[in-house]
Amino acid sequence: NAVRLVLMQPLKLTPSGSCSANVKCRMNVPKSGYRVFSANSSAACTELAKKITERLGVEMGKSVVFQESNRETRVDVKESVRGQTIFIIQTIPRDVNTAIMELLIMAYALKTSCAKNIIGVIPYFPYSKQCKMRKRGSIVCKLLASMLAKSGLTHIITMDLHQKEIQGFFGFPVDNLRASPYLIQYIQEEIPDYRNAIIVAKSPAAAKRAQSYAERLRLGLAVIHGEAQCSESDMADGRHSPPSVRNTTGHTGLELPLMMAKEKPPITVVGDVGGRIAIIVDDIIDDVGDFVAAAEILKERGAYKIYIMATHGLLSADAPRLIEESAIDEVILEAGSKGEGLGS
Repeated sequence: NAVRLVLMQPLKLTPSGSCSANVKCRMNVPKSGYRVFSANSSAACTELAKKITERLGVEMGKSVVFQESNRETRVDVKESVRGQTIFIIQTIPRDVNTAIMELLIMAYALKTSCAKNIIGVIPYFPYSKQCKMRKRGSIVCKLLASMLAKSGLTHIITMDLHQKEIQGFFGFPVDNLRASPYLIQYIQEEIPDYRNAIIVAKSPAAAKRAQSYAERLRLGLAVIHGEAQCSESDMADGRHSPPSVRNTTGHTGLELPLMMAKEKPPITVVGDVGGRIAIIVDDIIDDVGDFVAAAEILKERGAYKIYIMATHGLLSADAPRLIEESAIDEVILEAGSKGEGLGS
């Protein structure tokens, strides 16, 4: 099965600095009062920064980002940024932690060089999946927010955060741009007979996002539910879960209720997909196991074509091979992808 992979154009900025997705950046920075710097995490990052500066009609800020022989990151700013507003473009490649350190060091270097405002442009915000407490883990996303603030960032522009509540981790403005206008436009213009389509959420947790697409496109909604999904535990924070024994205090009159074990039902589809085009929408495609399982059950239930649409295409590990061998017909991604291995 040859899967068609579509990489949509990145977010376009008008010369005034506003976003063409009808989302205003609200910065009102005069053209002569800002500079755009690029991190060095990947060739895609440099290319994105180049396109942005060309669109805005400004020169790229002069800096050198490299790794020392001991693998430490070093940033040298090669021009005065005193009193200016600085934009740092940073995409997140596979080496996530190195990219984060690069961003932190660059922001701190600009802060100590007396930049007035430092704005991070981070299309995919890393560690956004670790934004909730799970058992004895930690909320890593909140830690990263604190680190970015400490480094000197005063504003962040990102796209489709995994959870909107992540914005509350920051003490400064966060512009969470939406990719949905572009993806909806793609559905309307590029998918033949899209009126016969149905929007699908691959899990109950994704139903709210899928419902937004369904309402805007005036289409039906289906939700996949069952044991093939990677669901969260009954209690997000295991430290506060009831223990596995009733009497834990030595007092016979004080007993705690036992936590009943969760039993997942067999995978099923809530909604009629027979004879329809199924469009699964989500914010991130990473571990594709859920998408592959969803495509299989949709095909069994009568869907004759299956699309996957997402903002961020990480496609880690052996995701390209799994997608090619699945019932998925087409994958549409808005932001950067590592899916070069997909057929066309």
